Amino acid sequence: CNADEGDSGTFADRLLMEGDPYTLIEGMAIAGLAVGATQGLVYVRSEYPHAIATLREAIARAEAAGWLGRDVAGSGRAFHMEVRKGAGSYVCGEETAMLESIEGRRGIVRAKPPLPAIAGLWGRPTVINNVITLATVPLILARGAAFYQGFGMGRSRGTLPFQLAGNIARGGLVEKAFGLSLRELVEDFGGGTATGRAIKAVQVGGPLGSYVAPADWDAPLDYEAYAAKGNVVGHGGIVVHDDTADMAQLARYAMEFCAIESCGKCTPCRIGSTRGVEVIDRIVRAGSNPAAHAGQVALLESLCDTMQHGSMCAMGGMTPYPVRSALNHYPQDFGIESTTAAAAA
Repeated sequence: CNADEGDSGTFADRLLMEGDPYTLIEGMAIAGLAVGATQGLVYVRSEYPHAIATLREAIARAEAAGWLGRDVAGSGRAFHMEVRKGAGSYVCGEETAMLESIEGRRGIVRAKPPLPAIAGLWGRPTVINNVITLATVPLILARGAAFYQGFGMGRSRGTLPFQLAGNIARGGLVEKAFGLSLRELVEDFGGGTATGRAIKAVQVGGPLGSYVAPADWDAPLDYEAYAAKGNVVGHGGIVVHDDTADMAQLARYAMEFCAIESCGKCTPCRIGSTRGVEVIDRIVRAGSNPAAHAGQVALLESLCDTMQHGSMCAMGGMTPYPVRSALNHYPQDFGIESTTAAAAA
């Protein structure tokens, strides 16, 4: 179970592990028995000491009650669980880097194939899912697939715990079926910005998620519709910024974040993010000079293409999402007329 919840503005995994750990334990036990696994591991980020302590206590109690161990619920089949603590690396949220970390090595992304389902942890077939997926299993088995499919829209079925953070009046977790709009979440549930100023930008999907265009704030939230617009729903993390936000600096932060957190294995991510910071700085320094902007914007677009299509994992592959969306939707913050950014895109 990947519980390395490193995305900014996300806390659904932590709340579930601290508030109802048995849901995750039951889901993992069901999944383990379904695929013939006898060992389950939960990889939890080190910044969650209370979740780690709660989960370990819950596992011990489940074993004592016979729901885990050598004879799960009298089935004659074994399933053991343990918690492994991460060491603060964002890239270990990527499944193969997580496997490296669990095995005691530096968290570096593995080349695929082989897929973890063929040769994963210690070379054995390994099923990897996140907390939300595994915690949903008991409900589906208890109420049936049709009950779960009754929520949501299109291919995005069920519910998702949306997490409201950033400059938001009422931050917190709102579990809703797919299909409501971003504006409903931010304004109706979140109450708008904490400062009372107008909302300028909303980032969905963590630090590598895109800034959703204001024109799409009323569009239904679902994976396919968002992907069609170049956006991601991701873990359901939503970070709000008011009209004082500098989108050029937020785009720069995305590149800087990638440079700091990159495992360093592939060149597009390791070098591309460093060059990205430099290019954005040059765009901002160009001021209102259209000729200077055009070349640097084209270079940034080319760099984003290389990172998106050439990186080994989503660390480098998704960093262009916030950068491009900030550039395209808020070109004025880069000192660019909107037509310049549109032409470059």
